[in-house]
Amino acid sequence: MNDQCLLTTKDYTLLETIHDDPLVRDTALLSLVRRKKASAIVLFREDLPEDVASVNSRVTFSVDGRRDTRVLTTDRMTTPVGMLLPVDTLRGLALLGLREGQTIVIENVDGHLEAISLDAVNYQPERVMRRSRGFPVRMGSGDKPILRLVQGVGPACSGRPPEEPEDPGPSAA
Repeated sequence: MNDQCLLTTKDYTLLETIHDDPLVRDTALLSLVRRKKASAIVLFREDLPEDVASVNSRVTFSVDGRRDTRVLTTDRMTTPVGMLLPVDTLRGLALLGLREGQTIVIENVDGHLEAISLDAVNYQPERVMRRSRGFPVRMGSGDKPILRLVQGVGPACSGRPPEEPEDPGPSAA
């Protein structure tokens, strides 16, 4: 079993926020946050493979063989029950950053071990973003991140106006 997870910079920041939140006292959740942070490989959104569960992904997963489909979200239940799985719950957090076919074992609130497998990433926002913006559609696991120069470096600006303006203004007339 491989605990390694792939997270976007945004998803990793979310883990740090949960970890640093003084209101989060769930020791099982904090333990899983630490475990995820320790095993995380952080990527830019454009570089996240399509088979990885990220925030707002619709995923199909199995818990001890029972399949379910949910949307991983940062929101609490504002839609009908059974559609969302918040990432600040044990199962939601466990799925975050997993690849299709990957399994993670966690201890649930009752103290029992659960094997959670990511069966499919049905929708991933990063995949849609790449296709709409012309980013590469997929990176293989051995590929290196692609960096693009978005804008060239212009001349340095000191923040002060020039000593003598080029346009002398109305006084020159």
